[in-house]
Amino acid sequence: MSSVVKKLAKHKLMSPPHDFVLETVYEVMMGSVAYGVSNDTSDMDVYGVCVPDKSMVFPHLTGYINGFGPQPKTFEVYQKHHMQLEEKEYDVAIYSLVNYFNLCADNNPNMIDSLFVPKRCVIHMNDVGEHMRANKRLFLSKRIYTKLCGYAFKELKSLERYNPSESGKRKELIERFGYDVKSAYHVVRLMLEAEQVLIENNLDLERNREHLKHVRSGGYTLEALKDWFQKKELELNNVYTNSHLSLQPDLQRLNTILFECLEMHFGSLDMVNNVDPRALEKLEKIRRILQD
Repeated sequence: MSSVVKKLAKHKLMSPPHDFVLETVYEVMMGSVAYGVSNDTSDMDVYGVCVPDKSMVFPHLTGYINGFGPQPKTFEVYQKHHMQLEEKEYDVAIYSLVNYFNLCADNNPNMIDSLFVPKRCVIHMNDVGEHMRANKRLFLSKRIYTKLCGYAFKELKSLERYNPSESGKRKELIERFGYDVKSAYHVVRLMLEAEQVLIENNLDLERNREHLKHVRSGGYTLEALKDWFQKKELELNNVYTNSHLSLQPDLQRLNTILFECLEMHFGSLDMVNNVDPRALEKLEKIRRILQD
């Protein structure tokens, strides 16, 4: 499948602030399709990764000294929602490669999931995306336990809050099942993902699709769901204690992978590591003089 991002831009539905945003190295479908609980692609959540200009990634190459003067332009993420094209509605988020690595290393649930989507959900991927995805397990750590369980707890609490003025799909679900079963399936999904990562140091987003379909179709009462959550939370406490997963990812190894990805994109980056220290020393002296 060719780049959805470029397709949307071609139809003038999105116009990012920089051309490089459209040159994604990795582009995937997210949402219920990625978890195997829906075949309906009329609504598509697309996550992408791009590489900013070299001056944004390595601002010191332009002579910038961190902390002095106006900061160079940066780029972290571009988002655009509710774009209608060919009977589909698209929500798009495109992250800079550096920001994406940082969020994944922090075990941000959405970012981690986007790195582990099944192959059928990969829309576009070049050699940079392939290298990143080939090393995806390096991002996993015990941090994911608190992240996923925290998200699950928030989703569970949201089920207990019903605003009579609710409208749209959420209102329809609540009227039909007595609570928002979409949020309920996320509660179960997040807890089961945490369990899988802690035990296997890996993540298969479709592993529990039948269970998730059951939850999404109203298979649990709200009270049964709460009971399930409490029991699973206790189980996960023991799983966490016995897990051989590291407390945090190996940032040094991830830094190496990131640098390799940047070299794949830019070519040799010898100049990054070989900046004349005398030049940096002179710039630092200027900064101190101006601060006095």
